[in-house]
Amino acid sequence: MSKYGDLIKKAREPENQETINTENQKSGLPEQEQLVNLCIKVPIKERRYWMSKAKEQGITVTSVIIEALNQKFGKPDSQKTKKPD
Repeated sequence: MSKYGDLIKKAREPENQETINTENQKSGLPEQEQLVNLCIKVPIKERRYWMSKAKEQGITVTSVIIEALNQKFGKPDSQKTKKPD
């Protein structure tokens, strides 16, 4: 067996396993909202142009898209939703 195979086999043995109780641990980091992907189809020529312009300016396309969506629709917390009649 290779040297790595021996190491892996040894690490898998129960006496070499450490158990960590994570039930009562907090990371100390503020809870973040779960992030998801937003996928859109765009022409490749335009995507390349936008990516290069964003890189030139030291920003991300993601930040530009989020800014545009917030400007157009606002943030969910700032919107007052009407209750149905």
